[in-house]
Amino acid sequence: MSRLRKGVSTGLAAGTFLTLAACSGGGSSSVPGVGGIPGVSEGPGAHDVGLILPLTGRNAAYGARMRDAAKLALSTKGSPALDVHDTNGPGGAAQAARDALARGDAILLGPLTATETGMAAPLAINAGKPELAFTSDSTQARPGVWVMGLTPEQQVRRMVDAARATGRKTFAAFLPDNAFGHAMGDGLVRACRDAGLTEPQIVFHTMDAQNIDDGMKSLSAIETRQPPAAPAADVPAGPSAIDPTGEAAPDTATAGTPGATPSTTTPGTPSAAPTPAAPPAPVPPPPFDALVLADTGLELGRIITALQADHIDSSQVQIMGPALWKAFDGKLGALHGAWYAASDAHDRMGYVAQYRALYKQAPSPVSDFAYDAAALAGSLIRQGGVTTEALTRPDGYMGVDGLFRLRPDGHVTRALAIYQIQRGGGARVVVPASRDVALRPS
Repeated sequence: MSRLRKGVSTGLAAGTFLTLAACSGGGSSSVPGVGGIPGVSEGPGAHDVGLILPLTGRNAAYGARMRDAAKLALSTKGSPALDVHDTNGPGGAAQAARDALARGDAILLGPLTATETGMAAPLAINAGKPELAFTSDSTQARPGVWVMGLTPEQQVRRMVDAARATGRKTFAAFLPDNAFGHAMGDGLVRACRDAGLTEPQIVFHTMDAQNIDDGMKSLSAIETRQPPAAPAADVPAGPSAIDPTGEAAPDTATAGTPGATPSTTTPGTPSAAPTPAAPPAPVPPPPFDALVLADTGLELGRIITALQADHIDSSQVQIMGPALWKAFDGKLGALHGAWYAASDAHDRMGYVAQYRALYKQAPSPVSDFAYDAAALAGSLIRQGGVTTEALTRPDGYMGVDGLFRLRPDGHVTRALAIYQIQRGGGARVVVPASRDVALRPS
């Protein structure tokens, strides 16, 4: 396992990471329309690492932080130069890639989105240059183009592996009918197939509240699980529209019969105590013991309500969700016991401290991928060059979010921790990130 970073926190063991990042910079230059970028040279032939990112337009804030992270990773003496191009300039991502390749860059880092990756990737492949894209769309992965973002498939596979270790065998999913939901569903199907499990039942839903309720009822089979309603007990009639006083009607057996008197209770004789109501019968579990969700926001609130109505909770079912929950898990106490897979925050501490010290702000999560990609590129160039064999070394690399491995098919395997949501909100790590991605199923 190769190390890609040096920790600046005293909590990290000395020598744990290869020294690639320091807080020193180089000269200054500029990218058209962007302004000066300290530490980035523009001299002809000096560019070894091409970085293509949105530096103007609506995603400029993401691009700027990712550029800063890449600069940090290549800021030590002897690191290759960083050649930066704006994917929001004239010609878009395709032109940015052409410019970087024309300047002799050994590797392309970026772009940010799946659409941009689709434009740049053919150019990198034709030029014989590897590309480390920052999208999380696994459909963009192919030999020579690696998807560095945290994909839905990675998250689902990690959770399936962990759930299987606790004895879960029957998986299902209730997912939004959008690209992200279908990616989570596809990942679940593949993970179950690779593990030799029964194919999961998957139901997709729209944003409509009724559609969510109906879909959850179908998936949970609540109508077949509910015990039959008990017959109504005979009770005296109360006031009605016909007899608003509520007085008992004459005994129909004696009414109108000469000499007959209505039945009465002997004074002083206690009446029979009412029979206490039997406790409700427990509702059997649904036809699955693990359930994958993918919603956030208002739709997630509706799904939580549907889960409660259909008697699905963590006492019988392991509920699992996306890494997106990490951003607001403090508000998810109603899902206590549920899981999500994400990088271990502890692995990131040294990088965060370094970035904050230099740039006076915290790095955004997506900037982690830019740092790792630049650190990896810089390390390989200093060691002799960027090759597919070096990029895909079996034992992988240690990045700011933990261990990762680039596979020959363009997919990336990451070591992810399992977080469990607590009753009062928030989450804690219950399964640490594994350190054996080279041995885990691909």
